[in-house]
Amino acid sequence: MMKLTRLLTLAGFAATLLTGTAYAAPVDLTLWHMEQPPHRVQRMKELLDEFNAAHPDIQVKQEPQSWGEVYAKAPAAFAAGNGPDLLFTIPDFTTVLKGIDAVVPVDDLVKDLDAKHGFIEATLAPYKYDDHVWAVPAYNMAISLWYRNSVLKAAGVEVPKTWSEWQAAAEKLSTDGKYGIGLPANKQLYTDQTVYSVMVNSGAADIYKDDGSIDFDKPATVNAYDFYSKLAKLSPADNGSWTWGEAEACFASNTCGMILQFGVINTYDTQAEGDAADLGVAPVPHADDQSESATISYSNAIMLTTKDEAKQAAAKVFLAWLLEPANYGRFLTMEPGLFLPVTDDGAKADSFWNDKTVTKYKSQVETMISNSHAGKLFGFTTGKVFPSIGAISAQNVIAETLQHIVVDGQSAADAVKGGQARMSEIAKK
Repeated sequence: MMKLTRLLTLAGFAATLLTGTAYAAPVDLTLWHMEQPPHRVQRMKELLDEFNAAHPDIQVKQEPQSWGEVYAKAPAAFAAGNGPDLLFTIPDFTTVLKGIDAVVPVDDLVKDLDAKHGFIEATLAPYKYDDHVWAVPAYNMAISLWYRNSVLKAAGVEVPKTWSEWQAAAEKLSTDGKYGIGLPANKQLYTDQTVYSVMVNSGAADIYKDDGSIDFDKPATVNAYDFYSKLAKLSPADNGSWTWGEAEACFASNTCGMILQFGVINTYDTQAEGDAADLGVAPVPHADDQSESATISYSNAIMLTTKDEAKQAAAKVFLAWLLEPANYGRFLTMEPGLFLPVTDDGAKADSFWNDKTVTKYKSQVETMISNSHAGKLFGFTTGKVFPSIGAISAQNVIAETLQHIVVDGQSAADAVKGGQARMSEIAKK
């Protein structure tokens, strides 16, 4: 009750601050996000129109950006004094903005929102370091194993839970011009993500030691790369140029029996059979010597990036409104079947489950949410965050290490040793 009272007090303070100047112009907030597809922009517009109408003293406008440009554009905008007041982020991008003192801690707001809505810890952890919380989690994305029930049944294959079962299933499904598994081998973020999804299932989640030195070259990492490279041989030959779209297309065409992906529901529903009963999703299988599955997850969040106290108060009112269950589900379903709740009550919200796509694929979405609870992200697993993770991520060193195996023919041990050297070199700069 005390925590709820604090939240109401915060909102009341903001309301007092704002109504006290009701005769003046409203507080204008600029929100940058990287959800550029038109249907996502339209959903954001609908939500912002509703918020602005209910809060005449606060007016929030969106300015969609691209992930390809925002790493350079945002720092330049803040340096020029025209940065946004609120900015969507992922963990490594937050380190970039924190490094130029553009991010305001949101400790009290997150504490109050957590008390009211219950954040899933895996979504909050990547933003908790240096004695502060640096962003408010907004939605989660976690990689799962996708397959068709009918394809596995026809092949006499059970849903794999371990690596040995996974490899056997992929080999059995590789018949008649089809590929048992579709995994990328490109030097690109998607490959970083799928390789790390395998690493976390062999006990190789941490790539840093507590002192900030690199902890990449170890038996668990070598095992993960060795196993991944075996599965990559059962994937289409052009996987060296794959990004997310090629994997989804391979699955949608039923050419790939299984893929690792954040979500396939929209593509499967609109470009494939759309048979909800046949679409299977499961946790990423774990190494035979591990007991539980984990995965990579990207907790997308919203940073407070204004030093103006009136704008900070207004922004907190907006963020509190957005996470209210009646509003939050409509925010998540700007991309139904992909964006997952970060709060306990958000995961139960009618506004989320009443979406027609989420309703149709309810069991799959429930599994995705369950998988997301075991999510981890490279560089954000030890409770300490080191600035070099941004450069390691940007240079796709995890994917580059895989290419030394599948393209250059190195052993997994030699490639991982080289990856350790590359990361250490980057960390020293």
